[in-house]
Amino acid sequence: MFKRNSSTQPTTTPTSVQAVERITSVLGPGVIWEGKISGSGGVRIEGTFEGQIGLRGMLVVGESGRVTCENIRASTEIVAGAVRGNITTQKLEIRATGRVWGDVITTSFVTEDGAFLRGQIRMEDHVDLDLGPEPDATPAIEPPPA
Repeated sequence: MFKRNSSTQPTTTPTSVQAVERITSVLGPGVIWEGKISGSGGVRIEGTFEGQIGLRGMLVVGESGRVTCENIRASTEIVAGAVRGNITTQKLEIRATGRVWGDVITTSFVTEDGAFLRGQIRMEDHVDLDLGPEPDATPAIEPPPA
């Protein structure tokens, strides 16, 4: 009655595989950095960062991460730590341990029970990150000028 018939159905394989966003750079716990993060790829911040962020990729602020930026721009952002600044992103996820102080512009917004946001959310059909021409390199982490 519940027998599987495996001989008559051909198996199909997908012709295209969607690229998965992944982390290519990590700012580890205990590291304090001031400067600019830009480029393509994914960055995870577990330490403290202050400056500018503009990424064509994923930005993850881990539980021990502390980020202070006037405007943060990334394709996808996951916040499990603390972020102070306005966020422009295609998708924002604030985890239960995440804290955000700033306004948000996004096309997709997800929160877990316990997440904190102090600011306004503006949902749009499309968000332009305004990052300029697409670079060929992985994310560049630059120190402030001396």
